[in-house]
Amino acid sequence: MMEAKEIPIWRPIAFQDNWLEADTSELDELVESWYKKREEFEEGSKEYREFLERLKRQHAIETGVIERLYDLNEGITETFIKEGFVENYISHQDTNISPAQLMGYLRSHLEAIDFVFDVIKENRPLTKSFILALHQLVMQHQAHSTAIDSLGRTVQVKVLKGKFKERPNNPKREDGTVFMYCPPEHVDSEMERLLDIYEELEEKNVHPVIIASWFHHAFTQIHPFQDGNGRMARLLTSLIFIKHRLFPLNIKRDEKRKYIKALESADKGNPDALVRFFCEVQRRNIELALNIRIKSDRLKEAAEILKEKVARMRSKQKAKRVISINRNREALSKSIYDIIGNIQKRELFKELPQDMVHIKTTASKEGQSHYYTYQIGEYAKEHGYFFNKNMERRWFRMSLYMDENKRYDIVITVHHFGYFDSVVAIGAFIEFIDNSHESRAIEDTIPLGIKPYTVSLEKELTERTKQNIESYLRDVITSSLSIIASEI
Repeated sequence: MMEAKEIPIWRPIAFQDNWLEADTSELDELVESWYKKREEFEEGSKEYREFLERLKRQHAIETGVIERLYDLNEGITETFIKEGFVENYISHQDTNISPAQLMGYLRSHLEAIDFVFDVIKENRPLTKSFILALHQLVMQHQAHSTAIDSLGRTVQVKVLKGKFKERPNNPKREDGTVFMYCPPEHVDSEMERLLDIYEELEEKNVHPVIIASWFHHAFTQIHPFQDGNGRMARLLTSLIFIKHRLFPLNIKRDEKRKYIKALESADKGNPDALVRFFCEVQRRNIELALNIRIKSDRLKEAAEILKEKVARMRSKQKAKRVISINRNREALSKSIYDIIGNIQKRELFKELPQDMVHIKTTASKEGQSHYYTYQIGEYAKEHGYFFNKNMERRWFRMSLYMDENKRYDIVITVHHFGYFDSVVAIGAFIEFIDNSHESRAIEDTIPLGIKPYTVSLEKELTERTKQNIESYLRDVITSSLSIIASEI
């Protein structure tokens, strides 16, 4: 019989300086616009409140799916997120447990995330007693959990609710590997240490994503409860994000592999993947929030909203801000043009001789920004966001001439994203033009399937953001060349 391989996960909790070096740029380059948009929502927005309720329900569902408490198919998941948890909506093929048990899990998870929001609203500190109370709430509908006894057998044990673990909870994988978490006798002191370091990081104004990521990882290393540690880690991390005017940590089921891999990388002392992943999750929710449309069913209310918008538009502060946004848009456009030009000159010209494929790059000039309006609109629909065609935009075109009649244009656009004025999307598609037909030219738009890259224009571009944009544009051009090569 092969001896089990033990991997020590827990080490005495500490904050290592390499966490401060983790890359937060994917959130930083969008978050300033979100903070300004949030100010509008806080003045009173029914649509924003409804959006938060949907996020809460999504968190409640996905956290249990990730922990394999239950399965829930995508169709009923979307219904529950949109409409709420109604048992009558469930059919027998929607889940692998009884509807009553499923509803118990979902409602306890929803109560727990509501509890987190209430604690933030009341400005209560993060304490050990709160964590124990939250665990009691999370586990209220779970009677038993799986454990390993002293003989290595898998057994069902009664769940300790609102109490730290009293026996080791070191999970064993199919290959016999055992992950060693904090022993029960050290849990209480380690949790105290965790909270002390958390408070120190908050006082030092460390980046909120770094605080949240470090806390999440440290909590999972301690694994303080007999069961429910994953759910608790995501709830407590959500609390930290919400405190910093961000969103709950909503990790989707199809992101589980990436999530676990990032945690395992942090176990080895490499936190960057976890920080970047949490930035991606926050960025996704910000993009959704920026596409919330404020509606009114009453004429007076709609008129008041319009009046307020016009007043803001005409204010001196607004005028000064518009100048700054336009300046940053121009800087972004220049960076994109320079990046495309460098890729063309330094790389494509070497690989594609001009006598075989003639390549020419152009940028929109004054009076040409309205080009590709229809294509951008279709691109925005494909990726599920609002595109305001009345806002300023730019486009860049890399034309590949196959012969005198046929060419492919890789079109990269910078256009408005969502219902806020300082967020733009960088998107792309391919245009095919064939002038060989006598009657008329044939033009066809070819989608790339690459989602847009969003950027806030509230502040100047950083070097890190420029690097992110270059990486995105390289993916666009690489995918475009592959598609073109498959078509000719």
